[in-house]
Amino acid sequence: MILRTKLFGHTYEFPDIKDLLAKANEEKSGDQQAGIAAASAAERVAARHILAEVPLRVLRENPVVPYDDDEVTRAIDDAVNERIYDEIKGWTVGDFREWILSNKTTGADIRRVSNGLTGEMVAAVTKLMGNMDLVLAAKKIPVVTHCGNTMGLKGTLASRLQPNHPTDSVDGIRAATYEGLSFGSGDSVIGINPSDDSVSSVSRLLDMTYEIIDTWQIPTQNCVLAHVTTQMECLKRGSPAGLIFQSIAGSQKAMESFGVSVGLLDEAYELAKKHCFTAGPNYMYFETGQGSALSADANFGADQLVLEARNYAIARRWQPYQVNTVVGFIGPEYLYDSVQIIRAGLEDHFMGKLTGISMGVDVCYTNHAKADQNTNDNLAVLLAAAGCNYIMGIPMGDDAMLSYQTTSFHDAPALRQALDLRPLPEFEAWMVDLGLWKDGQLTDIAGDASFFLQR
Repeated sequence: MILRTKLFGHTYEFPDIKDLLAKANEEKSGDQQAGIAAASAAERVAARHILAEVPLRVLRENPVVPYDDDEVTRAIDDAVNERIYDEIKGWTVGDFREWILSNKTTGADIRRVSNGLTGEMVAAVTKLMGNMDLVLAAKKIPVVTHCGNTMGLKGTLASRLQPNHPTDSVDGIRAATYEGLSFGSGDSVIGINPSDDSVSSVSRLLDMTYEIIDTWQIPTQNCVLAHVTTQMECLKRGSPAGLIFQSIAGSQKAMESFGVSVGLLDEAYELAKKHCFTAGPNYMYFETGQGSALSADANFGADQLVLEARNYAIARRWQPYQVNTVVGFIGPEYLYDSVQIIRAGLEDHFMGKLTGISMGVDVCYTNHAKADQNTNDNLAVLLAAAGCNYIMGIPMGDDAMLSYQTTSFHDAPALRQALDLRPLPEFEAWMVDLGLWKDGQLTDIAGDASFFLQR
């Protein structure tokens, strides 16, 4: 296929689909670092002009990492629903965009088609969308899952209670957990990033968070975000885990840099179905982020948006309860400023939903990025309007262990109030019973963590 066009008197030609996809991407510092970004805005427009005319079948036939070389590519491609793929393979990327945004196309229509897509198809259509397109399209695609409660219903916004502590102090984490619960945070998960990855330390945190959930009969789940093999050993020893976590990536080499494989995650999934204390049927929690494959020198010349789309395509294999893109966490080497972070957050959320994933976003930035709390707020509002399933809840939005800036315990309640959203239904009923929530908003006793010390 000849990938050539003439624009403003200049001819632009791209050697292959991988290069075309990279040049069509929005400006990202990570792509520039990798030497694959468009050299000018005109080249970017030319690439998009050509990409709009590429049939979806060409994207499947030209994965950015070859089928024979990469188990992630194989797992994604082998899972494609061939009957649905046959219906859409002749569509161009431009046709696909127009179909998604059409008033006649429903969320159910899009969810059905998602089973016939690969990550490259998802990435390609994303590159043709503006920010408002990404909000509107994602809003059309509710993805509902269930673990200990129900995620993703229309009109809801959940939050992950993230009570991290630099030394994994049980008392410190317990106090932060009580504070978060008092603000209505934690309906997504009570999820701790541990500083100590040992089985004994992770088991101790699982026991403590489960004790809180059990004592207060909280309709949620716990998770300690250690390496998946540590969590698997904890499960085998009887520790009470509600979700099993792992960071994932869009190529086999990048997955190996995390110490995981498709086969290992298959094993973890089967173990979770057998031993997690939650009802399920969705037991897995994955985190992603644009730039992860590049940071591991495992992007194979592909742009970071395509590799991120492949994350969601492989995540679908394990039917996750939730997936979270930690959008600004890797740093300005990959997403330079607030403009790039906001764009990436909207892209990731849409791509996850288009793939059929229960999608959340860690609306965040590092202290050396050109971003601030106001731009963080802007992205949070856009994502909530787009139907994002959950965000983070951290004391004052400042993570004491990971040293980055994100959303606080106050932000989910503010978004719920501003956009007429509610907590997850089972969790909302629990809050009402405790007197923390009434008539669609927090009550006067909310925010006082000493409430949980009275029993």
